[in-house]
Amino acid sequence: MSEDNPIEGQILRIQDKLQQLLRQRDLLLKENGKLREELRKAQEGQAGDSTRLEQLRQQVEVLRVTRTAMSEVEKRELEKRLGQYIREIDRCIAMLGE
Repeated sequence: MSEDNPIEGQILRIQDKLQQLLRQRDLLLKENGKLREELRKAQEGQAGDSTRLEQLRQQVEVLRVTRTAMSEVEKRELEKRLGQYIREIDRCIAMLGE
């Protein structure tokens, strides 16, 4: 830096600061990418947990039904729910086939 030209010194300081800002930006972009990936994995895990929870609820319902004697009304309700599950499974299979 020359004392004879203060503008040249200011330009060099501005260039240094700009380089620092660019490095910070690159680091922040990299961190942002990592955080997005962590978020994606957490959301996938949550979706898997929700699916597992629903499966467990269905198993509990099946166990409850098999352990107790059912009235006609309960049998019709069970048949209705089973029909809904079957339709849901058929719909999922059809979507996978597309």
